[in-house]
Amino acid sequence: MAWRLAWAGVSGAARILGINRVGIGTDVHLVDTACRLVLGHVAIPTGWGLRGHSDGDVVLHAIIDAMAGAAGLPDIGEMFPDSDPAYRGVDSGELLTRTLAEVGGRGYGLVNVDVTIHAEEPRLSPWKQAMREEVARLLGLPTEAVSIKAKTGEGVDAVGRGEAIAATAVVGLAATG
Repeated sequence: MAWRLAWAGVSGAARILGINRVGIGTDVHLVDTACRLVLGHVAIPTGWGLRGHSDGDVVLHAIIDAMAGAAGLPDIGEMFPDSDPAYRGVDSGELLTRTLAEVGGRGYGLVNVDVTIHAEEPRLSPWKQAMREEVARLLGLPTEAVSIKAKTGEGVDAVGRGEAIAATAVVGLAATG
């Protein structure tokens, strides 16, 4: 009985907030000393970055995949293939705003974004608020609708060994029509 009440509360909250689509996205890139680190559209001074066809911003890439999934669009690799030279070194903010336009074209508006960054280094506390504000700006959301969290890999796998950084994003969409 308790689970039914909890579920009724969740769906009631979803109705109040207007969320009717949810998407999850994830991305991971290897560390590369020949690249610069950009997370959440914020350049972080490290002397190394993430290898990628674009700027390697795993935060924006995860958000793009979450938005695309919620709206029923193809994933980031299909929408912006790494085989296309047009996307070589592209600013992921451009890809994010193009995806937002596609989501809007499907009749949905973004309600909120929740991101977890998985990184051993650098410590991201000094940059989380700037990332939050920049993601909100790019998406036209209030800052309160964007959450940026950071976790370490605790020595487990490529992230834990400091060989990669990953991000996971969840978004809520609401029908605009």
